[in-house]
Amino acid sequence: MDAPADPIASRLEDTRQRLLKHAIYRRVAGPEALRTFLESHVFAVWDFMSLLKRLQRELTCVDLPWRPVGDPEVRFLINEIVCGEESDLGPDGAHTSHFELYLRAMREAGADPSAIDGFLAALAAGQPTAEALEGAGVPAGVRRFTGFTLGQACGGALHEVAAAFTYGREDVIPEMFLPLVDTLVGSGRSQFGLLKFYLERHIALDGGHHGQLARRMIARLCGTDPTRWIEAADAAEAALRERIALWDAILDRLPAR
Repeated sequence: MDAPADPIASRLEDTRQRLLKHAIYRRVAGPEALRTFLESHVFAVWDFMSLLKRLQRELTCVDLPWRPVGDPEVRFLINEIVCGEESDLGPDGAHTSHFELYLRAMREAGADPSAIDGFLAALAAGQPTAEALEGAGVPAGVRRFTGFTLGQACGGALHEVAAAFTYGREDVIPEMFLPLVDTLVGSGRSQFGLLKFYLERHIALDGGHHGQLARRMIARLCGTDPTRWIEAADAAEAALRERIALWDAILDRLPAR
């Protein structure tokens, strides 16, 4: 049964406004600052997928032999989101994940991918996440944010993970940075074309279709249980506060204006 209203959004409004009005949006005002931002923010693009995969693992069947799991409507919702995030169409018409598209956009823009590349190589070699982050030279504020996200993904109740995924993640980013990227592309800086495509794609999916699907998923997971709605809102607010802390950390690393 879907909830008649969205009690989480109203609870989060003050914290969300703090995020929307953060000073980082004024400081990322040119190519050099944007590249510095991309080099840290890519880790938030990466850890987002762990929240998504936790939801897919528990809301659908990924074991053998297959069996029907849970609510068919919820299965549809999460599989629809997974398909868009993990196997979307890039500007060349080839399928790609949004994370891989972001990496391509970083490289095209001239951002340094060595930290994220080193981190992924360490994970592939079997290192624990915390060791891999530190060994790759990832800044402390970024390590904290990634550790928090993975803690939610691995240890949170399912309705808490769904709320963090839906309300605590990427919905504010495209609208904040697209005007800057539009200006860079319009000035003839073609190396920001992929980034523009990435941001526009997020606006089209996360701000509309995926956002609606995710809210329906939360309504089904929380149902009429008031405690679950409160816990979901708490998890979403914690995710937003950690995003503000991440923005603070990246702001300290941006080049002086």
